[in-house]
Amino acid sequence: MSELTVAARYAKSLIDLSKEQNALEDLNNDMVFFLKTLKANPQLIAVLGNPIISHQKKLNILTGLFEGKVNKISIAFFKLMINKGRGEVLYTTAHEFINQYDFIKHITQATVVSATPLSAANKAKILAEVKATVGGEVVLEERVDETLIGGFVLTVGDRQIDTSIASNLKKLKKNFAQGIV
Repeated sequence: MSELTVAARYAKSLIDLSKEQNALEDLNNDMVFFLKTLKANPQLIAVLGNPIISHQKKLNILTGLFEGKVNKISIAFFKLMINKGRGEVLYTTAHEFINQYDFIKHITQATVVSATPLSAANKAKILAEVKATVGGEVVLEERVDETLIGGFVLTVGDRQIDTSIASNLKKLKKNFAQGIV
């Protein structure tokens, strides 16, 4: 079974439990915090996935880092995953939990990469267009990439709209190389 399939099943179970316990929002915040911590400390991901490191050491690390900062259900879930020898899928499971939470709450994650920071008016216009297309709430992450020269690249789920000048120049160069233009 693939890691993603396993993670999706554990995430679904955790979602169901958190709904029963009326702790869905708390657990979502915990998983966001957990992912941020793992992204900031890639060594922690390596430790969790290392079969040589004992379960007890992994449990000690996780409880030391997160006890008192996250819900008791999250701590119990971490312990369950480690005891079952599934420490290597904790990162993916947390990511899947957030994806499933977003699906339940009709939240769409979108990313816009532009050559310069977006003005408030441009951001509002892009946000309105995405909301009109997908419906529900949209969380827009902004990034700046000066190599785009101008324009932007908008990614919503598996769809991408590329209006960047750099992309247009690449297409033009390709067309010249093929003798189309």
